[in-house]
Formats: sequence, structure tokens, C-alpha cells
Amino acid sequence: MDRRLTVSSRQRQWPVFPRPRAAQSSMQTSSPSDETRLSGLPISGGIAVGKVCRFNENRHSNLAVYKVSGEGVVREENRVRRAIDLATGQLATVIENVTERIGSAEALIFKAQKAILGDSVLIEQILGDIGAAGHNAESAVVRIFDVYESRLMELNNEYIKERATDIGELRRRLLDALGNMNPALQCGDNCQGGHDRIVATAELTASLTVDLDTEQTVGFITQRGGPASHAAILARALGIPAVSGIKDTGSLFSCGTEVLINGDTGEVVVWPAAETIAQSQSDQGRAAAAVEVIEPVPELTVLANINHASEVDEALAYKAEGIGLYRTEFEFLAAGRMLSEDEQYERYVSVVRAMAGRRVGFRLLDIGGDKQSPLFNLPREDNPYLGLRGSRLLLERTDLLRPQARALARASAYGPVDVLYPMIVDLEQFVRLQRLFCEATDDLAAGELHHGVMFEVPSACLEARRLLEVADFGSIGTNDLVQYLFAVDRNNELVAHDYTPERSVFWSVLELIVAAAAETGRPISVCGEVASNVQFLPELVKLGISKLSVSPRFISELRLAARESRLLCRSMLE
Repeated sequence: MDRRLTVSSRQRQWPVFPRPRAAQSSMQTSSPSDETRLSGLPISGGIAVGKVCRFNENRHSNLAVYKVSGEGVVREENRVRRAIDLATGQLATVIENVTERIGSAEALIFKAQKAILGDSVLIEQILGDIGAAGHNAESAVVRIFDVYESRLMELNNEYIKERATDIGELRRRLLDALGNMNPALQCGDNCQGGHDRIVATAELTASLTVDLDTEQTVGFITQRGGPASHAAILARALGIPAVSGIKDTGSLFSCGTEVLINGDTGEVVVWPAAETIAQSQSDQGRAAAAVEVIEPVPELTVLANINHASEVDEALAYKAEGIGLYRTEFEFLAAGRMLSEDEQYERYVSVVRAMAGRRVGFRLLDIGGDKQSPLFNLPREDNPYLGLRGSRLLLERTDLLRPQARALARASAYGPVDVLYPMIVDLEQFVRLQRLFCEATDDLAAGELHHGVMFEVPSACLEARRLLEVADFGSIGTNDLVQYLFAVDRNNELVAHDYTPERSVFWSVLELIVAAAAETGRPISVCGEVASNVQFLPELVKLGISKLSVSPRFISELRLAARESRLLCRSMLE
């Protein structure tokens, strides 16, 4: 399959892309030879075509810096206080709007920022810099916030580094308040994007994501920011495609550059050709058709993946036949704190009750790797992807396992619960962890509770037969399996071209697991990008895999593809 991905290291040398001569009048006259393809990180799914609008990132580059004394100190201190009050009021409005438009969990992002602005120590440090050093308000804000931001960026923890974005965002908001400015696009009122605006910026912030007119903004291209960033979470909630990891956005794109972005693959096409546009429109048309609720089809069970209990409503709307993967760690990350046994139980039982007898698969806390958080007090590791994460972490931290196990056991009294054990490496590890789970819940009257293995690590795949003789079921996590099978970081744009399941050895590993499931009589399902991509559906069915777990928005698309292929086969037989 032609992936047509460009090596990212070349991007640093590319100038702003001029409009191809053959396409001076219209994008529709471009040819494939005129277009340029870039590869980045997909952080919010979907396809968008539009014109680039550059975010005005240099609006603070010429801030006045001057010394003050006497009454000037009092004046600057009052300016800071008024700016904090104004910024706090703005955030209160943002919190209200985000709660109404997106959800209360997403609004927590801005509640945390509002709390930072109200921190008395931070305020005193800014005022102290004015009084002791005689700096003006803007200079003091920049100096103090830069210190906090640099300290966070020095830590070897990707989650905390992502949170440093909040500090930079608050600094910009205060400077805007001091200068009576608002977030703006470089092209201002002359924006060429119109109602199909794709905003290009070095760093996509949470505020920028929700402040821009989402009726006109159809996509984001950014240089920095991972899939766990607040901005990425909000972009996904708003349904706006976004691609990160595109180097030097400031020099690559000028306002009005026509681009196509694919938030599912991370590809950005500059000056796309007519046939490329047509193909994207076809893909979008198929996706639009898939928005219609498609009834379950024979021979294919489609389950839903969710990150939060509130997402069960969307799963039900698409008539999911169960929940295949509830990523429970995201409840902790959204809350910004540790959740007690009772708090976890309330979330879990709400999903079990809502599914009304259909199975619900809960993945035990899968913390570590690319999901770092100071909440869990994890040790510093040089390579967290190969360190204390998943089931390995749960074996060490029974304080995390025990309350979750008890909450799940209590929830199982209201419907069938499948417990998925993440990042299992061998049979011994699975047996030890299952034993700890059972010991923690021995005094509870649990209902139907099954224990299953996540096949994500190659060693577990090679031991699939022995594992499935003990486990109740298995689930193949294709995202991490591709990562570990081919030793490629799935969040690194420099090796994005190597992160692909389109190699025969990957399918050989799946065949090995499916054979083990058939021999032991255990059910097996597939989740991850491979499950949600309709191009892989025929190969999965050919292997004998009939149960997939995907994000709710892919359910109808998969059923539609399965129904069409079945009709096609039937017509061929006739």
C-alpha cells in the first residue's frame, strides 16, 4: 500500500510553499506532481480541506520593558491585579461555555488554570518582582511564568511537560489583558480561510482551541503537542481534525496556502490535486453516511471504546453491542486527582447499568509509557515505555489495584464485567495479578466477572496458547503491539513512516493468537487503529476475527462496510 509519507527531517529545509503555476486560478486544476505531502502525528481524527490561517504568535514579541520606582511601582502592581481579575473573569466565561458545549470533564482544564491564577504565592512573586527589582508589569509576568514553565520542561516526564503548556497559556492571557489584546490571526479581517479555515500554529493551546470560531475553523496544524495534550482532547471533543509534529509551521505555510489534513493518519497535503480532493470528499461522504445508525450485522460484533463514563450514551446511540475497552485511567486524568473506591464504583456501575446486560470490558489502570501523571507518584525512568507500566506497575502498587478491583467487583453485581489486564508479558505475571485481584475482592458478592489478557507485548503473543488456557478471553491491542513488535515509538513523528501494521509479520502474529483462541475455545477481540480501519476488515475476517472494539463513531462505518461486502459476495455467488 502506498503510504506516500515524507521523511520529517527534510521538513526543516522547506520554504513556504508557493501556489503551483498550474493551479493559479483554482485548486481543482492542480496535478499530483504539484502537491507536497508531509507526515505528522494524528492527534484528532477526521479529514479537512481548507486554507491556512496563521495564528499571530508574535503579538507579544515587542512588549515594552522598563524600570519603575515610587508611584510607578504601585501603578504596575495595580495593573497586574486588574489583569488577573480580567483573566480570571475570562476563564470563568470559558469554563461556562466549555461545560455547555463540550462537557464538564473538559471544563476542568480551565478550572485548573483559574486556580493557578488565584494562587497567592504566584501573585506575590509577580508583585515582588515589581517592588524589589523595579520591573514593569509585563516584564514581571514574563519573568515569573518563564521560571515555572522552564522548571516543568526540565522534568523527564511527558505528562508534566504537556502541563507546562498551561503555564505558557496563562502567561499569554495575562499579557493580553495587560495590553488589552485578544487572540488573533495574522491575516485579521482579511483572513483568506473564510468558512474553511485551517489554523497553523507552533503550539495549539486549550484556550486557542475553544476561543476560535469553530464554525469557520475546520482543522489545526501544529508543530508541538501530543495526543494527551489538553488542546488535543478538546479538538477531539469538538470534532476538529488536527495534526501535530509538522516542523517549522512558521516558515512552511503562509496565509491562504491550500491544504488537506488527515487527522486519522497524520498526513498533510499542501496544494492537493483535484483527484486527492475528490478522494477525500469520497472518504468524508462515506464517513457522513456512517453517522447514520447502522443496525448490527450478522457475523460481526462491534463493541465500543470509551474513556469516560459519560461516553456510554454515544455508544448506545450507535447501538454498540457492548463496551470492549473502557480506558479507566482517563477518569483519573480528567478528575486531576486520585479516585476513591466509591468514586470509581459510581462511574463503573453507571456504565454497566446503561449497557443493560451487554458485556462491559474495563481495562485496569494502564499508567506509564505515554500516559504519565504526577497523580500516581511514579518514579523517574529513562525509558518509561519499557519500564514500570501496565500490569507490571499494578503488581508493585496494590494501592492502585485494590480499590479498582473492589469497585469493579461491586459493579459486576449489576451486569457482566470483563476485566482486561494491560501489557501482560507472560503467564506467570497474569496469574499473579489475577490472584491479587481475587484476594482484594474475596469478601464481596460479585456478579459475572471474567478476566482477560491484553495481547500487546510480543512475548505474550508467543505464549498465547498457555495464557488463554487460564484466561477467560483475550483482546489484541494493535496500537501497542505494532509499537513493540517493530520497536517504533508511535508518538514520534521522526519514525511515523515505520509505524504500520502493513507488514506480513504483524498478521502472522495475529494468526498465531487467533489459532490459540480457537484451540482453547476462548473468545478473542481486536481493538486499536487496525480494528477501526475498514481497509483491514477483510483481512481480519479472513483470519477468523469477528469481534472488534472501536470508538463509537467508527461503529456504523464498519457495519456498513461489512454489509456491503456481504452483499457483494452474495451477488457474486448468484
